[in-house]
Amino acid sequence: MTSRDTTTAVVDGLRLARPFQVRRLGHFGINVASVERAMDFYGRLLGLEISDELDFGPRVPAELKAQVGPTVGYFTRHGTDHHSFVLFPQAAMHASNPHYGAHPRLNVNQITWQVGSLREVVQGMGWFESRGCKIMRSGRDTPGSNWHIYPADPQGHINELYYGIEQVGWSGYSKPMAMHGIRYMQPPELPHRSEYAEVNQALAQGVASDAGCRRGTDWPETHDVGGVLLARPFKITRIGPVRLLVEDIEAAVGFYRDTLGLALTESVEIMGQRCYFLRANTEHHALALYPEALRGALGLGHERSLLGFGLQLGSYAQLRAAVAFLGQAGYTPWLLPQALSPGLGHHVWLRDPDGNAVQLYWEIEQIGWSGQPRPAEQRRQWPSDPAAWPEDIDAQTDSLMGEVFLGPLG
Repeated sequence: MTSRDTTTAVVDGLRLARPFQVRRLGHFGINVASVERAMDFYGRLLGLEISDELDFGPRVPAELKAQVGPTVGYFTRHGTDHHSFVLFPQAAMHASNPHYGAHPRLNVNQITWQVGSLREVVQGMGWFESRGCKIMRSGRDTPGSNWHIYPADPQGHINELYYGIEQVGWSGYSKPMAMHGIRYMQPPELPHRSEYAEVNQALAQGVASDAGCRRGTDWPETHDVGGVLLARPFKITRIGPVRLLVEDIEAAVGFYRDTLGLALTESVEIMGQRCYFLRANTEHHALALYPEALRGALGLGHERSLLGFGLQLGSYAQLRAAVAFLGQAGYTPWLLPQALSPGLGHHVWLRDPDGNAVQLYWEIEQIGWSGQPRPAEQRRQWPSDPAAWPEDIDAQTDSLMGEVFLGPLG
């Protein structure tokens, strides 16, 4: 499967194949049966913090309101980005967005990719339209403040290209909704004023800077994590990779490689099926694409298109501690084949309350200037059962490389 890129664009002085460059997987979201039950798992147990909430009730048609149940969803974060993971109520989302009716297997709410400038978002919209992609919406997120466009992949997964997500600082407050004085429903005219100027205007108008959302639950901090007391013996430091089951693997690879611009790290045959692993930066992969035919071979008990997604922890020691901590809460590892995750070291799979596969790991292979992954025979070998993991292991050359977690652990 070869690339078909032929167009050349200039992005801040660099000639590229498209008018933007994806820098990283920024955030990810799923639609769930019960947001409260899911938040108990992702919040109380895993430590994601609520940065804002959004009520989808006003978007639900009046004749369906009595059928959908709770309509509030949550934006959560593991660092300073306003949100890195979102949980939205599935019934309300499906009732308010006909896109899900056309794609009933979707429980992915969004897969979001960060670019480096507002101009890349604006010019990217024309690029996706020229490639025949459906644009779900565009403009600016509230809450979150990020400028965006939402193109869908061939199977209907909603992707987001964004710039400029709001940062939550030392005070822990998100930006007050009153600071969003303009509701942008399309990309803006360029150049646009800075966020600093926007905030200054809101403050001059009397908007209180501490009127936003701040986490409301303080769990007892009893665990020593790298010398810092935290409520859990580990810290999530990164979201992803995302793992999708797709019906047309060639169309999916074509979209994510040729249209979105992810780099193909490698393809691997797993259980007789060719699978593809694509990266956004130096990580081995931020996205994995598996043929639908793998569903039966893996014994998946659902029809959703999300095979699973990863959460990176700060260290090998934290991963071992997380396995014990979550085991005490009743969550035991689900032993899926290691072959599903080339480039990852020790990891475990868990099932969230909806049955989604959540992968906890600490180490992911980094790709250097040559663009070549480590040969399979040189990768770390380890037992799948966490009970057999040693207390300490040797570091590899790239064990602590890649995206760095910024700010204090808690």
